[in-house]
Amino acid sequence: MPPREVGLDLHNRLRSSLDDNKVEQVVFDAYAARYKDKTFDIPALIPQVYLHFDPASQLARRTAGQNRSPLARQRMDFLILFSSRHRVVIEVDGKQHYAEGEKASPRLYSEMVAEDRRLRLAGYEVFRFGGAELLTSGASAMLTKFFDQLTSGMK
Repeated sequence: MPPREVGLDLHNRLRSSLDDNKVEQVVFDAYAARYKDKTFDIPALIPQVYLHFDPASQLARRTAGQNRSPLARQRMDFLILFSSRHRVVIEVDGKQHYAEGEKASPRLYSEMVAEDRRLRLAGYEVFRFGGAELLTSGASAMLTKFFDQLTSGMK
């Protein structure tokens, strides 16, 4: 296949991993627009990455006599690998990240920021976007500016 078709096929497969998550699609599409000039000198934005995949279920753990819990946050919304030293995680936060039902949960928020600290100590930069800010009419322009600033700092 010609390189353009290979690129489009990869783009479609990566985008399909987002299912119907509209806010994550906004992020993915804003980054993908960076390739429109057939310039492929920036790293890929990889969606739905498992940092540490832990396939064992809690039931299997209990059956095996293990009381440990699964990893707190196994999956990142997006990962960009600029180099082995520049690794960027992008998270899109809906209310499930900080609320139980309609009520804010200090426990969930604390778990989220504790995991951010753990990722930072492991060498990842973490950037969070609120889902609501990605549903505005200016989201694409805001993301373009963010990615411009991010990639200019990584070269």
